Amino acid sequence: MLIQLPIHVKTIINTLEGAGYEAYAVGGCIRDSLLGREPQDWDITTSARPWQVKELFSRTIDTGIRHGTVTVMMEREGFEVTTYRIDGEYEDARHPSEVTFTGNLLEDLKRRDFTVNAMAYNERQGLVDEFDGMGDMSRKMIRCVGRADERFTEDALRMLRAVRFAAQLDFSIEEKTRQGIVKLAPALHKISAERIQGELVKLLVSPNPQKIRVLYETGISREIFPWLDEMYRTPQNNPHHCFNVGEHTVQALMHVPEDKVLRLAMLFHDVAKPHCLHTDENGIHHFHGHPREGASMARMIMRRLKFDNDTIDRVASLILWHDDNPPLIPAEIRKAMHRIGLRQFPNLFLIKRGDVMGKSSAYRKEMLDYIDAYQQMYESILKKGECISLKTMAVTGADLIACGIRPGREMGELLEYLLSLVLEQPEKNTKEFLLQKAAEWA
Repeated sequence: MLIQLPIHVKTIINTLEGAGYEAYAVGGCIRDSLLGREPQDWDITTSARPWQVKELFSRTIDTGIRHGTVTVMMEREGFEVTTYRIDGEYEDARHPSEVTFTGNLLEDLKRRDFTVNAMAYNERQGLVDEFDGMGDMSRKMIRCVGRADERFTEDALRMLRAVRFAAQLDFSIEEKTRQGIVKLAPALHKISAERIQGELVKLLVSPNPQKIRVLYETGISREIFPWLDEMYRTPQNNPHHCFNVGEHTVQALMHVPEDKVLRLAMLFHDVAKPHCLHTDENGIHHFHGHPREGASMARMIMRRLKFDNDTIDRVASLILWHDDNPPLIPAEIRKAMHRIGLRQFPNLFLIKRGDVMGKSSAYRKEMLDYIDAYQQMYESILKKGECISLKTMAVTGADLIACGIRPGREMGELLEYLLSLVLEQPEKNTKEFLLQKAAEWA
């Protein structure tokens, strides 16, 4: 088994071996290399103690020296080098109370989460695979190293990581590992919002976002994403739908690109439907007001998960407008562009199409044709450079002041009135016409 190691990784391993220590590339970089994927990071494990690593390299950073990790800088690139270790008791479902350094590679590999991440390699020894990670990769399976309950007790986030790896690699979760998740999911309450956010985003932007369904099936969502359970419990007795809200969301996720904002907006676009459900006299379900309520709920959820404000704003805006369907009249499309803001286009069309693809096929062609026509009108308006905001109107506040209009509420109302005229008739966006209308209005 031959793996092509980057030159800096080879240099670090050769330097450690030249000083009499063992050293291997380990973990996800080996897994990805064997799967033909490009590793994002290369980690190295060694029998050398942290201070011995520091003595061998001129530039190092003590990134986690208490737990045996030193970052070795090679030119401008950093590589984590960690001493073989045995972890003590885990008291907080994340950190061992103490670590013991060891000279035994197998003891170090035993503490790792999944078999596919517990393989090591160097050019002298070749592949070290004591837990059949290669076999699990051929079976397309995520399986814990040793007992699942022990691995998940050590770090509860590993339960969410199992689902994330399954989504990224298109693997299934081995049954005993899955049973361990079901049993220990309540321990996820101990995990920080930032770590949960990181795993959620990686799961969502994976090639298989439908694996988020596993969060519901294993009870993970009940502990950290209870809104997903509410969505799965909410039926949609409506001619446009054939799934409950949760499964509709999963189906829709599969039809938007692998982009963080788009996938988050799709995940939350119907989050308020359980709270907006109304049944009419014919037993048909309606969800009036769910976009606005959903935007508000998404903001609250994403703040709890420590998302940045820009991501929150972009996601919430897409949710707010995802069900806004203006008449296919140029003036109405211009008004929609002004109302929604250009920043959300063309992402809004991607969200709309994903939403439709998660619905019943009965009205799918009709709805997709509408979206296509909407987008064509939008693109035509952009191409013509027609005015759709105050920024592109032919008169400014300074022009109105020169005509005797005082700054303040009066001017704001006048500007909005003039813009409404231009949105209806873009050819009227001339300084002469607008100043005339301003004089009449005054």
